[in-house]
Amino acid sequence: HFFPFQLCQAITSTGIKKGELLLADVSTELKNNNITTNVKVDTKSTLFATVTVDEPAPGLKTIFSFIVPDQRSGKVELQYQHEYAGISTSIGLNANPLVNFSGVVGNNCVSVGTDLSFDTASGNFTKLNAGLNFTHSDLIASLTLNDKGDTLNASYYHIVSPLTNTAVGAELTHSFSSNENTLTIGTQHALEPLTTVKARLNNYGRASGLIQHEWRPKSLFTISGEVDTRAIEKSAKVGLALALKP
Repeated sequence: HFFPFQLCQAITSTGIKKGELLLADVSTELKNNNITTNVKVDTKSTLFATVTVDEPAPGLKTIFSFIVPDQRSGKVELQYQHEYAGISTSIGLNANPLVNFSGVVGNNCVSVGTDLSFDTASGNFTKLNAGLNFTHSDLIASLTLNDKGDTLNASYYHIVSPLTNTAVGAELTHSFSSNENTLTIGTQHALEPLTTVKARLNNYGRASGLIQHEWRPKSLFTISGEVDTRAIEKSAKVGLALALKP
C-alpha cells in the first residue's frame, strides 16, 4: 500500500559573541501533513523539542514539548478554538504536575474568561484570575480579578474623536489585602496624522506624558516625562526612545 505524505524541512542557526563567550544554537523544523516538529540545540547541549499536531479533531490542536536534560520539563497542551470560545489546558509530565487552564467565552460585544494554575504538589492555586470585557464601537470596558482574588481592576477606554485619534480612559485598582485604591486617568490626541501626545495622572499625584512622532513608516521617535507633583524637584524624569523597523 502507498500512503501519500509531504515532508518539509528547514534548518536555521544563530550566534552571539559576548566578550570571550559564544552563544549559538541550531534549530530545525520538520513538517509532515498536520504534524510539525521543532528541535533546537544550543551551545550548552540543551535540546528543546516541540511537536504540534494541528487539528486531530476540528478546532483542536495538541502540543507536546520537553527539554533535555530537564526531566521535569515535559508538558502536554490542548488548545480548542471555536467561533464563540477558546480554551487552552496543559499538564506537566511528572509526578506532581502543574495544571494550567485558560478559557474565554463570548462574542464581539461581551466576553468572560478565566486563567487558572494548580500545583498538585502543594495542593494550591498558583494563579487564579478572571475577567469580564465589554466592547462597543467606540468604547471598551473591563473588570478583572487578579492575584488569586486579591486585586480588583476596572478600566474604561472611550474614543472621543476617531479623526484626531482622541480618546480618554480611566483605571481603578483596589487591593483587598491592603485596602488601597489607585485611580489613573489618561488621554491621547493626534496633533497631526504622524504625531501623537499622551498624558496620565493618578490619585497619588504622579503625572506622566509623552509625544511620539512617526518620522518614517513604522519608525517612531518618542520623548517622555514623569513627575511626582508633590515633589517636583526630586522626581522629575525625562526619556528619549527611538524605534526602527524595516
